[in-house]
Amino acid sequence: MPFLLTTLLEPFELDFVQRALVGGGLVAVLCGVVGTWVVVRGMAFLGEALAHGMLPGVALATVLGVPVLVGGAVSAVVMSVAVGALQRRGRLSYDTSIGLLFVAMLALGVVVISHSGSFATDATAILFGDVLAITAADLALLAVATTVGVAVAALFHRPLVALALDPRLASTLGLGPRSAQAVLVGLVTLAVVASYQAVGSLLVVGLLLAPAVAAGHWTTRLPARMALAAAVGVVAVAVGLLVSWHAATAAGASIAAAAIALAGLSGAARATHATARRRRGSTTRRGVALDPAT
Repeated sequence: MPFLLTTLLEPFELDFVQRALVGGGLVAVLCGVVGTWVVVRGMAFLGEALAHGMLPGVALATVLGVPVLVGGAVSAVVMSVAVGALQRRGRLSYDTSIGLLFVAMLALGVVVISHSGSFATDATAILFGDVLAITAADLALLAVATTVGVAVAALFHRPLVALALDPRLASTLGLGPRSAQAVLVGLVTLAVVASYQAVGSLLVVGLLLAPAVAAGHWTTRLPARMALAAAVGVVAVAVGLLVSWHAATAAGASIAAAAIALAGLSGAARATHATARRRRGSTTRRGVALDPAT
């Protein structure tokens, strides 16, 4: 048994896999915190749109040799600002505005990539990430992004809770629902951009949503749900890296798949637990009813 365990964990002895684990873990913590709000507020479509909205900036940065996170951040910010502007001035619904810009940004990104001399390589890295290529500098950047994201979420916790419960109540309490919404969009943008290298623009929503969904089966308190979601995300990163190494699969896709699988297992375990409790309660009630002493 120890030999099998040692063989299983052997990849973590390598420096680049250790960096991938730490970097993926930092992303998982940030996504656990932000993803909880995304699930609570029903903003999955926005997260998906921002993930694809950063594609032109990432592609242009790749072609020009600029840090891809910078390009992705600029593009995602432009996307989020454009959604708000189109909704206000174009009198379109929120999801319609997101849908239009989502397709436009995705098309623009593909056009930019198509002019690159290494189209296939660039497209693969952009769409599916390259977590095994994380460097020490990337780790420092991810650590800053995670610290900022968690700190902002903690600072604006009360306005975000009020926004989730009732925007009118938030306004009455003077908590500024528009400001809280802007902060939440900013947090989603930060999480999407930070997660880019780990799982790519196509799979980032899996890491953003799945751990929060898994945690939601076991707790309703937001801080506890965020902590559990972060833990589930870290486990998904570790499992995904091991699967990727031993099964020779893409690391980013393996991490995203592991996160989804953990969400499914969590849901199944919760359903089994609830069924067992109902059966125990039913047995107890029948026992009480048949007890002559009662």
